[in-house]
Amino acid sequence: MNKLILFNNSFSDHLINARSGETKFGQQTIKLTSVSNIYDTLKSLDVKYVLFGLPEDVGVFANHGKSGACNTWKHVIKILLNTQNNVFNEASKVLVLGHLDFTEEQKEVTKLKQDNPKQIIRARKLVAQIDKHVVDLVSTIVNAGKIPIAIGGGHNNAYGMIKGTSLALKRPINSINLDAHTDFRALEGRHSGNGFSYAYAESFLKRYYAFGLHENYTSASILSQFNNNKHLDYNTYEAIAVRQELKFKKALKQATKHVGKTNFGIEIDCDAILNISSSAQTPSGFSVEKTRQFLHHFASHSNANYLHICEAVGKKKNGPQIGKLISYLITDFIRSNDKKND
Repeated sequence: MNKLILFNNSFSDHLINARSGETKFGQQTIKLTSVSNIYDTLKSLDVKYVLFGLPEDVGVFANHGKSGACNTWKHVIKILLNTQNNVFNEASKVLVLGHLDFTEEQKEVTKLKQDNPKQIIRARKLVAQIDKHVVDLVSTIVNAGKIPIAIGGGHNNAYGMIKGTSLALKRPINSINLDAHTDFRALEGRHSGNGFSYAYAESFLKRYYAFGLHENYTSASILSQFNNNKHLDYNTYEAIAVRQELKFKKALKQATKHVGKTNFGIEIDCDAILNISSSAQTPSGFSVEKTRQFLHHFASHSNANYLHICEAVGKKKNGPQIGKLISYLITDFIRSNDKKND
């Protein structure tokens, strides 16, 4: 846990805009004071959710993508802490753990060039190092009986979320991914485009559903792979939203049938959301409302095991809006997960 930077009360007090007559989310969330014996501490705490940040975009860089996902966590936590704590948002169920510090990896990657094959190989080795820290933290959280909520970074971290959960549960898990892309690309060294394929190849991922793929950005070889493997399934954004061949609610039910029989993780790539600044921003995608409906549906399932929101690019101008969007998704997940059903 040498990469873990705890989120303490001094951070919290600095970010919260306290108002008379109001109780903010951040005033009621739980924080840790020490990383020693973190498993025992987590296990003993009367919380259900453990929130942490992954401020990196090394995996995005290694996939020739647009950087900026490293900034998302700081925008999200500021907005989330200032959300109202009320009958709808019970912050006492949440431990704001902190973030994994990938400053060294970020610093090294800024010196690399994406058009240099040897330097891309180096970036992919850095991603593999990041994987180890994510796996370690997630497996500790799940082993302690808590539900991880991970924010920020590239979709490379899906691998760590899946592997960490699988190791803790001692069995492969499933995954539902709202995304314009499968991120099931070749095993060519770790990056943001192959977290699921690596997890599947190493038997940490059993069944995978890619929800809302964009037909213009899914290769024939990927489609063939999915069409010829019973563990892999998908629908497309065009089938749901453009041609309307598949009703949204029916699409949710079909995806649930594929992943819902055992433990699964929920992945949301902000590339899939209309006009949201991300590593591959789209002018045509699911609305925020549809994204929230998707999350509510899967979070309320009894086998939902974690939430991972990634690829958003938070900058100075749009940071508050990115923070607000993801705060909505976090609180939606908590509300819906507290009312689990089969």
